[in-house]
Amino acid sequence: MNAQKKRILIVDDSQTALLMTKMILSRVKYDLITATDGEEGVRRALGERPDAIILDLVMPKLNGIDVCRRLRAEAATRETPIIMLTTRGEMQSVEAGYAAGCNDYVTKPVNGSELMLKLENLLGH
Repeated sequence: MNAQKKRILIVDDSQTALLMTKMILSRVKYDLITATDGEEGVRRALGERPDAIILDLVMPKLNGIDVCRRLRAEAATRETPIIMLTTRGEMQSVEAGYAAGCNDYVTKPVNGSELMLKLENLLGH
């Protein structure tokens, strides 16, 4: 049986952060989709139906909290695993992320092994 590659949507307004996350995830064979702001992230999540989403918190147009809430309100993305990946590590931001519906929370600078482990756990590897 030919296992289909998992599709991961990375939403981050920083080109550097997108590149770093893509480099980490390229070690494993994922199909990577990117978006550079919150509105594009919502559109791509609903249109592309990724297996998981890695989501920045501080972004233009829609922040990660608002993106997470919108995706949780849609039947198509209600159960899609979401990992917040952000520089905002203070308890208030972490609590807000979980309250909005994220499944896990990782702070930048990203530990590649930690991110991969969390993603694999959410995808059921």
